[in-house]
Amino acid sequence: MARSPNPPPASDTEVRALLERYQCPVPFHAVRTRFLGNIASPDLLASPMKAVEALWGGELPVFDTMDQANELISALVTGLWQRLTRHQERSAPFRLTRAEVPPTREGVAAVTLTRREEIAGFRIGLFGANVSLDLPERAYQALGTLSEIRVMCDGFRGLAENRDEPMGPDDISGLLPRLRELTRIAEHEMHEAVLSCTRARRQGLMTTPGRGAVLH
Repeated sequence: MARSPNPPPASDTEVRALLERYQCPVPFHAVRTRFLGNIASPDLLASPMKAVEALWGGELPVFDTMDQANELISALVTGLWQRLTRHQERSAPFRLTRAEVPPTREGVAAVTLTRREEIAGFRIGLFGANVSLDLPERAYQALGTLSEIRVMCDGFRGLAENRDEPMGPDDISGLLPRLRELTRIAEHEMHEAVLSCTRARRQGLMTTPGRGAVLH
């Protein structure tokens, strides 16, 4: 009797639905960057299962059946995680989550919050359970740039949410191109950090001290 073929990996849409079903406290866009950071991490104890469990604070959600557990783990590891591993190659640049941004205060606040969560997620994934790490120089530089972008996003979001500060249509129209450029820089720096860590790991350089980075 012929064996049935394995089902295709879960799509991003299916992964998102499963995260919502099991009330994952981490939004999908931040799950992506957490996984990306963990894939590149020099932490020798990092693993896909630990990254999945960390989404729920260190323990998987409660399932009614083993099939449900397997479905979620397969979607996150065989699906999303495996798709993200391709970004360890320069020919596969990483892209942050894209969405239409309405030219309103609310639109600015939403997109800057998303970018902040994505950057924070990348750092969390990269560091794992570590407070500090030795990183290759290029990855260290990338984290510095990402921290600057995170601060800028916080500033823009604070401005958008402060109704006491004037922000007219012209102000918003002028701000959106800057946010698009910050998005481009952020995804480039994340990809460069991944490439740098991947290259060092493949060359066996992670055993030598790099630049010390601290999670904050």
